[in-house]
Amino acid sequence: MYPTDRPRRLRTDGVRPLVSESSLSASDLVAPVFVDATTDELVPIESMPGHERVPADEAVARVEEVRATGVEAVILFGIPETKDAEGSRAYAADGVVQRAIRRITADTDAYVIGDVCLCEYTDHGHCGVIEGSAEADPTLTVENDATLELLEKTAVSQADAGADMVAPSSMTDGQVAAIRGALDDAGHGDVAIMSYAAKYESAFYGPFRDAADGAPAFGDRRHYQMDPANGREALREGRIDAEEGADVLLVKPALPYLDVVAAFRREFDRPIAAYNVSGEYAMLHAAAGKGWLDLEATAYESLLSIKRAGADLIVTYFAEDLADRL
Repeated sequence: MYPTDRPRRLRTDGVRPLVSESSLSASDLVAPVFVDATTDELVPIESMPGHERVPADEAVARVEEVRATGVEAVILFGIPETKDAEGSRAYAADGVVQRAIRRITADTDAYVIGDVCLCEYTDHGHCGVIEGSAEADPTLTVENDATLELLEKTAVSQADAGADMVAPSSMTDGQVAAIRGALDDAGHGDVAIMSYAAKYESAFYGPFRDAADGAPAFGDRRHYQMDPANGREALREGRIDAEEGADVLLVKPALPYLDVVAAFRREFDRPIAAYNVSGEYAMLHAAAGKGWLDLEATAYESLLSIKRAGADLIVTYFAEDLADRL
């Protein structure tokens, strides 16, 4: 009465790599970079050990550090010198991200992605235009259609600066179609769009909001980011973005939404991305700091699980840390 099917035969060291179903390489990873117009020196991000805000003048050096590890792609987030109600520094030709893109594309061969959103640039911290006063009406939310024009301008300004790809992340209905049309009209038909197709209103974003100084001044983002309870709705969002011309579809966060990553992989015939967000990064660092987990091993396993679920590329704060192992 012995088993006739013995999977352990394929778990020996010699054959294990040959039958491995998923693989992870440095070329799968995108490293976030925070460019800060308010400082002339590196500013450590307390809740994200190993990461810093970088002055625009040092953006090239920072990207070269990333590329030296084998990671070729970066996504840029900006901390502007001033903020206003419409986030005008997001689309200014001399904005901090636009300046950084020009320098990086002129001096390196990195693939440069620009995050297209307004939350880091608005004085209220929301991802678009707010009509009215929060003091008078605390239930205010972002005006969808009024925001589209500003997203168009932001995407075009980044493309003008030399971005290879733009990544609209505000969960504004119609954002991909609006940006695709604006890019094409401006002569940037070769600039790709990676849409944050399923971006959830998640509790895992806390450290990022510290890093990018983008927390809402009032309320929250549940009226435009997705409900964590919903999975089928994510497919609807992905389908809309695909039909509007998105080249890559992104799920954010990654680990709590691996079911959504897997569903996207089954449903869509284009590259799928996942964002291994700041909270996921900070949790592993905190546990490792207590001696409860091996940081490198758990980080690798986390990213491998995202690939196994179906992601083609992963935006992650672990990119540089794991690149040498990969």
